[in-house]
Amino acid sequence: MSAVPLQAGAQRREFAFSDADFRWFAELIYSVSGIVLGEAKSQLVYSRLAKRVRATGCDSFSAYMALVAAEQDEQDAAVYALTTNHTKFFREDHHFDHFRDSAWPPLAARLNAGGKVRLWSAACSSGEEPYSLVMTALGPRKDAGLGLLRKDFRVLATDLSPDVLQAARAGLYPQDIMAAVPRNLASTWVRRMANGCEIDAGLRQAIAFRQLNLLGDWPMRGRFDAIFCRNVMIYFDDPTKARLQERLAQQLAPGGFLYIGHSERLLGAAERMLEPIGHTIYRKVSR
Repeated sequence: MSAVPLQAGAQRREFAFSDADFRWFAELIYSVSGIVLGEAKSQLVYSRLAKRVRATGCDSFSAYMALVAAEQDEQDAAVYALTTNHTKFFREDHHFDHFRDSAWPPLAARLNAGGKVRLWSAACSSGEEPYSLVMTALGPRKDAGLGLLRKDFRVLATDLSPDVLQAARAGLYPQDIMAAVPRNLASTWVRRMANGCEIDAGLRQAIAFRQLNLLGDWPMRGRFDAIFCRNVMIYFDDPTKARLQERLAQQLAPGGFLYIGHSERLLGAAERMLEPIGHTIYRKVSR
């Protein structure tokens, strides 16, 4: 699901790392991803980036900073190193209950009438959220679910990190992680193997996993019937949250739904564009 700052305990430092060094990287990750790192995160920044210093053959943070400034690939690597992804299947399950009971029935009817449905899992992390969403939509009957997959039904799943997207595309998870999937859905859409579990290949094909920075340009032209953007905005400052929420609202079709994290709230223009219909569930106002 969402990219969040890592936690790390204090440790003995191999390289000198000043307050100015920390501020340089904090400003970098803020400018690229919108994530705000306070001074209390100095140790986590050091612990993650020290691995990149060693991996690149640099002998100091000063040398590594020069490398990051000179090479875009290493700048990307530094940003990815400073984020991790915490998610699970059917996290905040009331969202999936609402989607199943309220949002999906008219969308399924549209599909059956020859229309199209588009969903977006923003900050999808390693794939648990979009897979949960599609399993919810398709339901426990495989024949009916496969019938919907043959219609104009597509899900976009995006994240900043290419590594987690690669894992998401594979659709392979340890068995203990799958425990949160309702049994009737797991028996239909999850194949158990000796070394883990695999998401059904047909279901995986409905999801397009793409790298996307939520603060950057969005190439999507069409609008979405539902957007899940959860537990990422808590790491942004209020102006960044407000800008992102307005863009998300603009990307929704009239009457479409936005699902956000349990501790997140709307700000700015999005408050006028969306109406609350449940806990952290909003509907695009039709005008």
